[in-house]
Amino acid sequence: KRAYKPVSYVDQMAIHFSLNGNMIPKDSDEGRRQSIRLSIAAEKAPVENSAVTSEEAEIKDEESAGYTQAAEEEESEGSGTAEVAEASEAEEPPPPRVKEQKLANQFNFIERASRTLNNPMLERACQSEPTPCKNFSATANQWKIYDAYMEELQKMERSKEKEKPKAQIAKKEDEKKKGRKLTSLELQSDDITKISKAAKIMERMVNQNTFDDIAQDFKYFEDASDEYRDQQGTLLPLWKFQYDKTKRLAVTAISWNPKYKDLFAVGYGSYDFMKQGQGMLLLYSMKNPSFPEYVFSSESGIMCLDFHNDHPYLVAVGFYDGNVAIYNLKKATSQPSYKSSAKSGKHTEPVWQVKWQKDDMNNNLNFFSVSSDGRIVSWTLVQNELVHTDVIKLSAEGTTMQGPEGLQLQTLGCGTSFDFHKKIDYLFLVGTAEGKIYKCSKCYSSQFLDVFEAHHMAVDSVSWNPYHLKVFISCSSDWTVKIWDHTIKTPMFIYDLNSAVGDVAWSPYSSTVFAAVTTDGKAHVFDLSINKYEALCTQLVVAKKKNKITHIQFNPVHPVVIIGDERGHVTSLKLSPNLRKMPK
Repeated sequence: KRAYKPVSYVDQMAIHFSLNGNMIPKDSDEGRRQSIRLSIAAEKAPVENSAVTSEEAEIKDEESAGYTQAAEEEESEGSGTAEVAEASEAEEPPPPRVKEQKLANQFNFIERASRTLNNPMLERACQSEPTPCKNFSATANQWKIYDAYMEELQKMERSKEKEKPKAQIAKKEDEKKKGRKLTSLELQSDDITKISKAAKIMERMVNQNTFDDIAQDFKYFEDASDEYRDQQGTLLPLWKFQYDKTKRLAVTAISWNPKYKDLFAVGYGSYDFMKQGQGMLLLYSMKNPSFPEYVFSSESGIMCLDFHNDHPYLVAVGFYDGNVAIYNLKKATSQPSYKSSAKSGKHTEPVWQVKWQKDDMNNNLNFFSVSSDGRIVSWTLVQNELVHTDVIKLSAEGTTMQGPEGLQLQTLGCGTSFDFHKKIDYLFLVGTAEGKIYKCSKCYSSQFLDVFEAHHMAVDSVSWNPYHLKVFISCSSDWTVKIWDHTIKTPMFIYDLNSAVGDVAWSPYSSTVFAAVTTDGKAHVFDLSINKYEALCTQLVVAKKKNKITHIQFNPVHPVVIIGDERGHVTSLKLSPNLRKMPK
């Protein structure tokens, strides 16, 4: 028919979320109306302000002045003129009263020049008068009182500031922000945060539907075959966390958040010193495995990280270039809030581990770092600046080098890992690249409390048992995991895992359960109360030959472990019932 045929319209769009904003386009009718209203209000404002007097006393003074003026006029003029005046008053409104000059504000600092004790003009005027000048002496007294008052006020403010913790200061700033009227830009950003929050909830809902079977397994699946396995257990793979920009980076650090039990941080870098480049810090939630919650990129590779226990939004990070930094998750910036520099005593070698400590005597935040340069450094956050103190230098015993002209040079040990005792605040262990473990105290910077000839190769991880105060565990590239009593020089248990051991971790629910990962892609879970000689579970987690597992961490609440590898992937696995038996 050579004509367009009408098709009945079908609406294919379903609205999941809508939000009414409070922004109006300037060009619209309502926008024009509002701008006209604002301009009229702005014109009226100064007139109204000038008409309204600030103090009632001034009004009274003006009224009394007006009455006396009227009385004088009536006396001077005759009765005839008074009648004319009355008639004219009835016909036209009275002229506006002349506003008297406002009294000077005694406490206004701008006017202080005319109120000083030694104002020569005022002194001369007072001396020339026959009666003593009351104004001069009164003003002088007022300023003495005012100065004393200001001094006292400043003292009080200083003492208050000292007592205030940092958190309260931040809170006040927020309150101030809330108090003042928001600009259009802030209102706009407020709308964006509302939308982003709704979008985040939507994204999590979609993900929960997509990965519904995994979510069900995470919550409810219990491996029934454990009953027939003779104490053996299994690891059930759950979600895999990966991000496009971290494909070529290795997972160099993982840590669970102490407050939000579904949130964990992952540090990315490279263990190959020939292939060093950028690093990344990502924070993932188990509620959304498809995309990280926070993304931070860094110039140098990240080697280690740690969450603050009391302030879970603070993350301490150590870099390959020897720097340390603090990221604040509350601030919407991609850069760290605080970072060390060459001036502030950064390490000269990669930082292998960082650990938050209790706040110091002045309630300043502080953390420790260990590096290959043999220094263990305490970093304190003083007035928005990282201040360093060298706690101990690891000197390798009996390894003095012959320098030029017969000088004896002391070689430093390379620190690779450390851990602080859970109860004894000053006690800590340091693992080194030479295979030794040093027992140190924060109080002695020159000597060690003890030295353990632990391994034949670098100590990759050392960790105190969370329940048994004397026991610690260590693992090494020499294929072994060893369990020690810190009062005995020889290990209590030695486990050979047939491959270099990358990381070892105690479980949070039992003093006898620990897990280790090896470079051949396997995870091993032990329970000493069930079997002292063999692992209850040895399972392949990473299949490819070119890939290696680097780190493992237990979730503090759920029966879940997360394992990181050299391809930048993090895999979460659920422990079967045999692997998480609570001690009697």
